[in-house]
Amino acid sequence: MPRKEQGWITFQTSEEERKLLEDFCQQSQRTKTEILRELVRGLNKHDTTPAPLPTIQADKENVYTSKLEISSPRKPLKVSSRNILKGIVKRVVTGAVNSEVTIEVVHKVELTSIITRMSAEELQLLEGTEAYAVIKSNDIVIARE
Repeated sequence: MPRKEQGWITFQTSEEERKLLEDFCQQSQRTKTEILRELVRGLNKHDTTPAPLPTIQADKENVYTSKLEISSPRKPLKVSSRNILKGIVKRVVTGAVNSEVTIEVVHKVELTSIITRMSAEELQLLEGTEAYAVIKSNDIVIARE
């Protein structure tokens, strides 16, 4: 329930617009509310000339961009670790709490990491998907763009 100073905004969208927003949310790992709040906050409050409406568009490669500089889901991953190996997920063994993820980084060279089941699901780690082995000390962390 909203606080007293807050309110609801409800509007209709086409199926295509709804799908575009949902895809953008999934790619950027943000909620619809976060995206829409950012769009509203970006409107110029003091300018009386009508500003062009913000748009979210997908190009041929489904890379989502916005005129309001919303975090791009294709932005390069930035981490402090210097050992980052790109590979293909070969196996995911899902347990009750953890998942064992194996990535092939070069032909017949595989790295296996134990991560939480929830992390594997959020990263959508499936056989054949591209992912990164991020090595820091003796740990291997799994990441995706």
